[in-house]
Amino acid sequence: MEPKKLYRSRRSRMICGVCGGVAEYFNIDPTLIRLGLVLIACTGTGIIAYFIAAIIIPDAPY
Repeated sequence: MEPKKLYRSRRSRMICGVCGGVAEYFNIDPTLIRLGLVLIACTGTGIIAYFIAAIIIPDAPY
């Protein structure tokens, strides 16, 4: 069994694909991840974490 890898989504992408990639990794709806990010982004930390994740997490292979 091949281990799961976290990638930025190419299909479910709004800005950089981080939320879509996390949702694909956990096999849940990307809207739930986006709503959670909005709640965390109210503190300012979520915005910084999102863009750091966009830099660190690679794009999904074609």
